[in-house]
Amino acid sequence: MFIKSLTITSGAKVIREIEFHKGLNLIVDESENQITGNSVGKTTVLKLVDFCLGADKKNIYVDPETKRDEYKLVKDFLIENKVLITLTLTSDLDNHEANEIVIERNFLSSVKEGIRRINGQQILAENFEMELGKTLFPDHLEDKPSFRQIISHNIRYKDENINNTLKTLDKYTSDAEYETLYLFLFGCEFTKGNSKQEILIKLKQEDTYKNRLEKNQTKTAYETALSLINNDIEELNKKKSSFNLNENFEKDLDKLNQIKYEVNKLSSSIGKLNIRRNLIKETEAELKSSKSDIDLRQLEIIYEQATTKVKTIQKSFSDLVFFHNTMIEEKVKYITKELPALEKSLAENNNFLKRLLEEEKKVASAISKSDSFEELEKVIVELTEKHRKKGEFENIIQQLNEVDSNIKEFNKQLSEIDNELFSDSFEQIVKTQLNKFNKHFASISSKLYGEQYAIKPDIITNKKGQRLYKFSSFNANMSSGKKQGEISCFDMAYTLFADDENIPCLHFLLNDKKELMDDKQLVKISDFVNRNNIQFVASILKDKLPEEINKEEYFVVKLSQNDKLFRIKE
Repeated sequence: MFIKSLTITSGAKVIREIEFHKGLNLIVDESENQITGNSVGKTTVLKLVDFCLGADKKNIYVDPETKRDEYKLVKDFLIENKVLITLTLTSDLDNHEANEIVIERNFLSSVKEGIRRINGQQILAENFEMELGKTLFPDHLEDKPSFRQIISHNIRYKDENINNTLKTLDKYTSDAEYETLYLFLFGCEFTKGNSKQEILIKLKQEDTYKNRLEKNQTKTAYETALSLINNDIEELNKKKSSFNLNENFEKDLDKLNQIKYEVNKLSSSIGKLNIRRNLIKETEAELKSSKSDIDLRQLEIIYEQATTKVKTIQKSFSDLVFFHNTMIEEKVKYITKELPALEKSLAENNNFLKRLLEEEKKVASAISKSDSFEELEKVIVELTEKHRKKGEFENIIQQLNEVDSNIKEFNKQLSEIDNELFSDSFEQIVKTQLNKFNKHFASISSKLYGEQYAIKPDIITNKKGQRLYKFSSFNANMSSGKKQGEISCFDMAYTLFADDENIPCLHFLLNDKKELMDDKQLVKISDFVNRNNIQFVASILKDKLPEEINKEEYFVVKLSQNDKLFRIKE
């Protein structure tokens, strides 16, 4: 799909309509004596395309440097004027009858006034990304990689995207997520990426739970202590039986000890259930704390001093928060799936405990009326304590056995997936697909920069002994090369590769800060995309343009201090 147009409207009033074409599309700031290139809205054009493709609306009016300060003038304008952004995509820019996809979004939050439409159909906020994925990648039926992950290399205006070829997601993204993403992008048919990530999350949870249970002692220590407690109970029972007591006393005492044992065992079980529930809730809270609605003002004092010395610290942190949001809700749903069953079990156990305590009270009252001796009372107290510890240790051991069993089962499932993933046949598929891609990558980079870039797949083993494919770029000439050139070559190479392999992909590449690139490189890119089926959209300062491409035919929108993107009257 290509970008056909981007329209900004308020009611019947058209604020800005931008028509795009094949090849090089330039968004330029032609302000004279410009102080900054960020004040007229050239980068915002890229952000609006991203917004229509599911990005957070705050990205449009929040300071990109601090990610906490809002441009109130812009925000109020967008909301009060009910500004609507319409993105039109087409499968063929040369064919007026080609299939089109029209995406519309505004900045209003209410269910009644908020607009999220795809081809005229209103979509719920929680389903918007999923529906975008179905529309643009109808053959991709798996949850992972997500739609936003798939298109992350097509839209580069944030520092992570601009400065990293493959690491286009937030810094919290796991190697397993990148593995799934690039196996998909490189056409290596692997349908169990979602299952693998779920198993890895479960394993992490079980490991955390096990560490909590073994905080004081290991399982073998509890088993040894339990054996000693059983010996003590046996000796105390022998001592107790030596007392000359009536039959009813014995029966009641045995009943009381059994009740106490059950009470303590059940209490311990409730405690472990609470641990598991609290662990899930802590994990949920931990995830939610990573969302963009984190009160960044709490960090203001810490980062204010740091950012005066290292300018990228605050921006880097803010970007982490923004990027991390895309997968939060999905992970929360998955992690909290167990909560209803846990809550039910806790309620049932608490009710049973209540009944046991009432029975314990009755039996204890009956025993208290019997004749007893001082020595017997000591034995009973000691027996009660031993039974309490026995119940506690037995329950901990049971919980640890269950955890070990779960870990064993998850590792078995992981092993079954890995047996397929790291088989000789699948590894050969990965190498074959990358060889196909690298032909494009090396060829393009050689023509444009005199370098040969390539992607290599390494099978790594992480600290937990889990195997993963890790993809990385390198210069086949073993020279330093230019990172900006590498990134652009990768994006263009992927488009050609995907077309060859019939892998659905977006045919537009959005780029910011191209003034950082050497003039000759930008001209070469322009020549290449104009000759190939690629749409290269770049925001740039007009006075930084080389003469060869400083032409009206390449400009899709010209902005300035006197003609800013939204044309807001201050």
